[in-house]
Amino acid sequence: MSNRSQDTPKRTVESLPRNVKLLGWASFLNDVASEMIYPLMPQFLIGVLGGSRFHLGIIEGVADSVASLLKLWSGTRSDRVGRRKGFVVFGYALATVARPVLGLVVAPWQFFVTRVVDRIGKGIRTSPRDAMIADAADASIRGRAFGFHRAMDHLGAAIGPLFAMAFLWFWPGQLRTMFLVTIVPGLLVMGLLVLGLRERRVKSDGELSRESGDPEVPALDSQLSSLDSSPALNSLDANFVRYLLALTVFTLGNSSDAFLLVRAEELGVPIAALPLLWFVFHVAKSGGNLAAGRLVDRVGTRVPIFVGWMMYAAVYLGFGFATAAWQAWALFLVYAVFYALTEPAEKKLVTELVGADRKGTAFGWYNFAIGISALPSSLIFGGLYDSCGPAVAFGWGAGLALVASAVFTTVRQFKITT
Repeated sequence: MSNRSQDTPKRTVESLPRNVKLLGWASFLNDVASEMIYPLMPQFLIGVLGGSRFHLGIIEGVADSVASLLKLWSGTRSDRVGRRKGFVVFGYALATVARPVLGLVVAPWQFFVTRVVDRIGKGIRTSPRDAMIADAADASIRGRAFGFHRAMDHLGAAIGPLFAMAFLWFWPGQLRTMFLVTIVPGLLVMGLLVLGLRERRVKSDGELSRESGDPEVPALDSQLSSLDSSPALNSLDANFVRYLLALTVFTLGNSSDAFLLVRAEELGVPIAALPLLWFVFHVAKSGGNLAAGRLVDRVGTRVPIFVGWMMYAAVYLGFGFATAAWQAWALFLVYAVFYALTEPAEKKLVTELVGADRKGTAFGWYNFAIGISALPSSLIFGGLYDSCGPAVAFGWGAGLALVASAVFTTVRQFKITT
C-alpha cells in the first residue's frame, strides 16, 4: 500500500518524455518570436503598407492553404522514410529566416511572399512534429502530452506580445526593427532542436526502435523530392474520414484570428493595448490546455470537442453583435476556453482512429483538412466582413460550427492505439 502511494508521484513526474518537453520548449521560443509581430501584422499591412481587410484574407488564406498541402505531404513522407527530425528542423529554420524579412517589405505583395515562406516552414514541420509527440508518449497520456505542447506554444504566444509592448515603449513606431529582432529567439530554437532533439526512428512495419542520441539532422534532399507520396484517403478508417469532414466544415467558418484583432480595435480596444489583449488570451489558452489535457485523458475526446465547438459558435455570435471594448476582452477569454477544450482532444482523437504506424499520415490529413479550408474561409469571411458587416461574417462562422458539430456526432467506435 505505502509503496504504491510512493510510486504515484514518480510516475506523474516521468510521464512526459524528453522529446515532448523539448518540442514544447521549441514551440515556446518560436511563438515568442512569431507573436511579437502577429498582433500588429493587420495594422502593419493596412496602415503602413496600404493593404485592406480583403488583402488580409487573401494573404492569410493562401499562406495557410500552402502550408496545409505541405502538412499532408510531410506527415506521410515522415512515415515512409521513418525519420521526422529533419522535417521539424528545416521547417523551423524557414520561419527563423522569414520573420525578420517582414521588417524589410515595402508593399503588400512582398508581405504576401514573406508570409507564404513562413507558412511553408510551418507546413513542413507540423505533422512530423505532432507524430514525434505521439511516438514518444504512451496512449494513456497523449492528452497531457498534446496539452503540454499546446500550453507551451500559447505561453510563448503570451510572452511575445509583452516583448513587443516593451520594445515599442522604448522605441515607438519602430515596427520594422522589431520584426528584425525576432531572429534571436528563432536562432535559439534552431540550437535547441539540432543539439537536443533525439530522433526516434519509425520502421516501415510500424515498430519503433529504441531512442537514439544521435543529434545529426538527416539530409532533406531525398525527403523533399517525392511530392506524390500522399496515400489515398480511403485507405484510412471510415470514422477518421467522417472526423475529417467535420473538421473541414468547422474550419470553413473558422477564419484567421487576425480578424478578431481587427474586430477588437473596432470595438474600442486601443492599438497599443492589442499586444496586451493577445497576451491575456494566450495565457488563458496555455493554462487551459494544461488542465484540459488531463481532462481528455480521463473523460475521452468526444465531449470536449463537441462542447468546444458549441462554445465557438456562441463566441462568434458574441463578436458579431458586441458593442463595447470590454465585451471584446470577455469574448477573447471565452474563446481561449474553446481552444483549451479542443486542441488536445482533437489531436488525441487522431491517434485513436489510426494504426500505430500511420501517425504521420494521419496528422498530415488532419492538418491538411484544417489548412485547406483556410483559404475559402478567410476569403469568404473577409468578403462578408467588408460587404455585409461583422454580424453577418461572424454569424457565418457560428452557423458552420453548428453544422460541423452535427457531423461530428456521426463519428463512432474509437480504437485506442499504441
